[in-house]
Amino acid sequence: LLVPKQYNPKGIGLFIEGYCNLYKIAKGGNSNFGNKAEILKKIIFLADLLIELQTKGYSGSCWGYNFDWQNREFYRPKNTPTVVATSFCGEALFKAYEITKNQDYLKCALSSCDFIVNDLNRSNVNKNGFIFSYSPLDKSRVYNASLLGAKLLAVGSSYSKNNEWINLSKKATQTIINQQEPDGSWIYGEHKVQTWKDSFHTGFNLECIWKVDKYLNNDSFKNSFSLGLKYYLDNFFFENKIPKYYNNKIYPIDIHSPAQLIATLSHTEQINKHKKLADRVLEWTIDNMQLPNGIFIYQKKRLFSSKTSYMRWAQAWMFRSLTEYLKTFKNEDLD
Repeated sequence: LLVPKQYNPKGIGLFIEGYCNLYKIAKGGNSNFGNKAEILKKIIFLADLLIELQTKGYSGSCWGYNFDWQNREFYRPKNTPTVVATSFCGEALFKAYEITKNQDYLKCALSSCDFIVNDLNRSNVNKNGFIFSYSPLDKSRVYNASLLGAKLLAVGSSYSKNNEWINLSKKATQTIINQQEPDGSWIYGEHKVQTWKDSFHTGFNLECIWKVDKYLNNDSFKNSFSLGLKYYLDNFFFENKIPKYYNNKIYPIDIHSPAQLIATLSHTEQINKHKKLADRVLEWTIDNMQLPNGIFIYQKKRLFSSKTSYMRWAQAWMFRSLTEYLKTFKNEDLD
């Protein structure tokens, strides 16, 4: 259809995180996935590329998708920066900085926090709470999106000690915690078409809450995290191996769900405790959602599967997920 091949910034950010994991594996003496010099070259190439892919014209570094897109609530033209893409890209550059010590990566990552603070809209929930918008063009109230903004501010504040970022991160996180239901769950957002509960966005919520606590040296969100993690693990993995999309039905099974399980458990230091579940879900995913040529399919449905190889949605997520697992367990059976 003459659509040119392009880079997706969020996908690049996910690959950076994956290669940072492989670098740590190589640094530990395992060069099965490349030696340190080879992997470092890829991290530098991707980080430089990510900086080039920024959307210009905002208060800080920010990223969007390289295509027009429509969700259930609103339409956005290509390159519209979003809190979701910017959060993943910003955190990837922080991780690239930790390995390379390239100040340009740190400067760009810190600048992305300025985008969160200055360019996103805030919907007041009460006199003390607010929700960050999905993009500068809307006033949506999407829980995981706001938490991703709060998480990036928390990570950034660990480098800059910026009190405004710290306070905004805490307030935004507490606002979403206040929306948590007694069983530990969250709906997706507050629009009338956003009342579903799903696996990987719940995983985002948990990861963000845990990281805000970690990077702000805070302990006040611990109970919310524990309650949410229990709901997540009890409701989204049928027979302790099949990664459901929604809390109340199995299909469609989306590749994001198993990928985010590993990320959630790894990034919140829970993966050793839940290794049996992680192993069973990964084994099921490899057996049922990976094709002979190595790619992971987008979705598995009851009667058929969507086998398109989406680089950002499927391959980047599973690459990052598998490297997280390997970094923890150094299991060469998954190479």
